[in-house]
Amino acid sequence: MKPYTDLIVNSTAKFEMVPIPAGTVLLGSPADEASRQDDEGPQINVKIDPFWMGKHEVTWNEYEIFMLCLDIKWRQHKAVEQTPLEQRADAVSRPTRPYTDMTFGMGKEKYPAICMTQLSARMYCKWLSQKTGRYYRLPTEAEWEYACRAGTTTAYSFGDDPDQIDDYAWHLDNSDDAYHKIGQKKPNPWGLYDMHGNVAEWVLDQYDMQHYASLQASLKGRSSTVAESLAVPTTLYPRIVRGGSWDDDIEALRSAARAGSSEEWKEQDPQFPQSIWYHTDALHVGFRVVRPLVRPTPEEEQKYWDAGTIMPEKLSDEKRGCNFE
Repeated sequence: MKPYTDLIVNSTAKFEMVPIPAGTVLLGSPADEASRQDDEGPQINVKIDPFWMGKHEVTWNEYEIFMLCLDIKWRQHKAVEQTPLEQRADAVSRPTRPYTDMTFGMGKEKYPAICMTQLSARMYCKWLSQKTGRYYRLPTEAEWEYACRAGTTTAYSFGDDPDQIDDYAWHLDNSDDAYHKIGQKKPNPWGLYDMHGNVAEWVLDQYDMQHYASLQASLKGRSSTVAESLAVPTTLYPRIVRGGSWDDDIEALRSAARAGSSEEWKEQDPQFPQSIWYHTDALHVGFRVVRPLVRPTPEEEQKYWDAGTIMPEKLSDEKRGCNFE
């Protein structure tokens, strides 16, 4: 496994992937960790298979190609023939057109994409997989925490001293009430930037305060696999975001800190019914992608892309925002 850069065809967008070695993570925090919350325990030992993870959060440069169908417009403008990969990518449901500027004036070039629902983030991963021919998805909660910790067992990947946080993260006290360009702070020991702060990041799991306790009871003393540790969503809310954000106190940026989505993240959505693609009030939420070393079966791929999906089975091109007539 080596770091690599992938290109989104019919665009100028590139993104970097960092190899994450196999190992184990003690998911959650110890009882004596400062600012620990009840939903961070009991701690669970989870075996992690190797994967690549986005060096940075997904940026607007990458996400808008999917959100606004810019790759299709590029292909049409250049009169480029559609490849088999792009045929599959074009078949993936895409967001409807945004009804406001989703950056809210905070910046776009090299800034993290925000305000998408978990569904949007998962569909982006599916589209990106079809586009590149390589399998991408959201991380599970266990994979995310393992990558964030990068072999550490301290409250943050840089240690237990919160006074060092400004070197590694954008948070409520230093962000000037806005997100920032990716990669401006120090990375964690495995070379991942902004795992603490900037924007909180979607993972695949349902938020359940009792999940760790239930998982521990079912394991009966043995370690968990990633698949076993995944809390497959069964309801739309709450779903988990990790890492804390520019709008959070530093305690919420700890490696084990968990947060759940809320219907309030759509409070200003003027549409009826409210959009399945956008969280107008989640200016603090983005995501990053992972790619397993061993590609799963097509059935398993679909399981991770579609887990917890609550949407019509098929949307027309017009509803996907890709009708340029």
